[in-house]
Amino acid sequence: MHRAMPGGGMEPGESPLEAAGREMREETGWSDLVIEDGVLCLWEHDSTRAGVPVRQHEHIYLAYAPHREPAGDLTAAHAEDRTERWRWWSPADLAAGHEPLWPPQLPELLAAVRRSGVPATPVDLGFVPNGPVVRG
Repeated sequence: MHRAMPGGGMEPGESPLEAAGREMREETGWSDLVIEDGVLCLWEHDSTRAGVPVRQHEHIYLAYAPHREPAGDLTAAHAEDRTERWRWWSPADLAAGHEPLWPPQLPELLAAVRRSGVPATPVDLGFVPNGPVVRG
């Protein structure tokens, strides 16, 4: 088990920002979010998709939203992504968790945004191996 944000692959002709908006709509049902144009961080990690190992290159954007439940019937989308459950995680929940978090540095990155604002250039986390993460 791991904790992850909404996300996924890019469609042909789509920019990373457009893909982030589409994935947010598909996985939450929300169409009213404003996603910041600046990228919070970049990172790479290994994953498996349909039994095939892949190296994922991720762009993490910030979006602000009220605390609310997903909208519409997302059962099929979550089944396809093998999402077992969906919930809000506060920054304190993320920092105290013991399940792997993708990216593992997310609590520290969010704390830096609260202290200093969105970075002028994305934080490049490079390659981050998947595995146990000890925090808290």
